[in-house]
Amino acid sequence: MSINYANLDTLKSFARLKRLVWPAHLKKLITAQRIRDCSIDAGSGLAYNYAAKSFTPEILAVLQELADEAGLIAKYRALVDGETMNTGEKRMVLHHLARGQLGKDVIHEGKNLRAFYLEQVEKINAFAGEVHSGGIRGSTGKAFDTVVQIGIGGSDLGPRALYIALTNYCAGEGMARKMAARFISNVDPDDASEVLSGLNPETSLFIIVSKSGTTQETLTNEAFVRRALQAAGIPGLVPEKHIIAVTSATSPMAKSSAYLTSFFMDDFIGGRYSATSAVGTAVLTLAFGSAMVAELLAGAAETDKLCLQPEIEKNAALLDALFGVYERNVLGLPATAVLPYSQALSRFPAHLQQLDMESNGKHVSREGRPLSYPTGPLVFGEPGTNGQHSFYQLLHQGTDTIPLQFVGFHESQRKDDLDFEGSSSQKKLNANLAAQIIAFAKGKGDANPNKSFAGNRPSSLLWARRLTPAVLGSLLAHFENKIMFQGFIWNVNSFDQEGVQLGKVLASQVLKGAPEDQELQAYARILGL
Repeated sequence: MSINYANLDTLKSFARLKRLVWPAHLKKLITAQRIRDCSIDAGSGLAYNYAAKSFTPEILAVLQELADEAGLIAKYRALVDGETMNTGEKRMVLHHLARGQLGKDVIHEGKNLRAFYLEQVEKINAFAGEVHSGGIRGSTGKAFDTVVQIGIGGSDLGPRALYIALTNYCAGEGMARKMAARFISNVDPDDASEVLSGLNPETSLFIIVSKSGTTQETLTNEAFVRRALQAAGIPGLVPEKHIIAVTSATSPMAKSSAYLTSFFMDDFIGGRYSATSAVGTAVLTLAFGSAMVAELLAGAAETDKLCLQPEIEKNAALLDALFGVYERNVLGLPATAVLPYSQALSRFPAHLQQLDMESNGKHVSREGRPLSYPTGPLVFGEPGTNGQHSFYQLLHQGTDTIPLQFVGFHESQRKDDLDFEGSSSQKKLNANLAAQIIAFAKGKGDANPNKSFAGNRPSSLLWARRLTPAVLGSLLAHFENKIMFQGFIWNVNSFDQEGVQLGKVLASQVLKGAPEDQELQAYARILGL
């Protein structure tokens, strides 16, 4: 069956959606029964509650029509079966395959790519096991105790967010981390210098992550690290015995003697979708061990499978995507906030910024034609309750309505709590979360305009009993699939990122001392170049 790739504004169901009467105020829509009824299994014990979204049964029915007319599940099946879905770069899109197989065997140049990804997992597990047992040591004979990932963009944001999210889980389970992890991403020399200042060169292992092997910022930071190792003046210290690579098999870094070993990725997994490939699993396996990473991958795979469900009220990521399109393209809301009530997810909004905005921040269709409607929203966020004392003022009483995506858990990760003034810290955290959902939805009238809250701010809630590795994998996959479905609806290519290239080209001109643009020359002079 052929798949119809059509712009959103050509779909009959979208025209019907725009003609529907806008929902009543949320204070009239939201009820205790609605809250109980509007939950969907999102995988691994994660649930998606959409009771505080602005919808009616009629709107849900037309959203289902939109999903069907746009062929969203068929497109997802085509993607996992290995069709060329990255049309700009003429590539398959296979991040789902790194954690499980949902469709046909995907063969490229005679190679089964699921087998290839599993081979990299096995290589990483074997290497990490040798490091943890002391079979592989630093060049001076000391055991490695710290791993440092050097990468930028998707080579940093996702792995860093996942590492932070799992660190306290280890403590709560009474498990020691296998190794501490640090991250260097910014080409600002202060980033690398600060990280290196707290390390013992003899016991540190560095991972250089660059698919192409030519990423300017990453190679610069690699050179910074190599210089520091050489300058340490430690007898017998050989930098090449302290550095491994995660790269493509065809890059200049692959199988180079400059690295202790190499693990491979390929062009079919984009950077921002690579946290469950060797880009993320190498550092996470070294830090936590193979069993915990296997749980993470299993959680992501479970959610991926649930996303094949065509009924939107049984498919959390699909319904979340459809609500986002309704809010963006019918209600005209330009932003969304991701608000995890968990300190473990402190860097998760930053990862989702790249995942969403780099994927769907596009102004042309997958065929390269200009679009006449807005696409990806501005994404930002901060953990609660910190955010409540930061930007929630604007969310509650600002002139823009910003849809909210809350994340919460019954239990803390470390299981270390305090009863104070009649309730524990975790209960106070979740009381604030519940209160914010209702405050945003219902608002509050007051004769004093300064104390009046309009309400009618839509939100959703992703929740689980505890943030485990499997739940974390499901949470990651939920957002990856939500963004994929939205890209299909908008008919954009969610898997390339031409928007990051222009600045790189101009920066290269400046560094070569030959910028063609006079205004660029002027700014270069101001900055001492």
